Amino acid sequence: MGFIIRKMKKKDISQVQHVARVSWNATYEGIIPLDVQNNFLKNAYSDRNMKRRLKYTTIFVAEVNSAIVGFANYSPTSNEGVTTLGAIYIYPEYQGLGIGSALLHTGIEQMGDVKEVQLNVEKNNRIGMRFYRAKGFEKIKEYEDNFDGHILHTVEMALKVRNKILLD
Repeated sequence: MGFIIRKMKKKDISQVQHVARVSWNATYEGIIPLDVQNNFLKNAYSDRNMKRRLKYTTIFVAEVNSAIVGFANYSPTSNEGVTTLGAIYIYPEYQGLGIGSALLHTGIEQMGDVKEVQLNVEKNNRIGMRFYRAKGFEKIKEYEDNFDGHILHTVEMALKVRNKILLD
């Protein structure tokens, strides 16, 4: 199965919103109540916030047969070489095919002089935790977070980038 990774364009907003919704619902089922998920998604992935993300952050999309099946959202790289991976979501049926790795590699390659990638992940998001550990991310700290009245167990992780080469 072939896929391409490219920067997101404004015309991709509705497809990215759909990936976010489907992926969130699959990932956080049994972890975050559905109404809390839907409130978050409605706000965080609104047309207005998506346009803001396009303006102030970098989003890469993964396409299969001209359809977007995943995306990754990066903050601008700081002067210290740190970027934050704010989101990486892929339709469940496309997970495990190398798309997440490609979105991570692309971010590291194209976000400037990246020395470290930071992220937050819900501790009970087993798929995410397994993926990040496999890519070399290490836990920095763990804390509880009040997420719209629901307590999340957040793990802050970081990946030290060495010579822009990541081994799978």
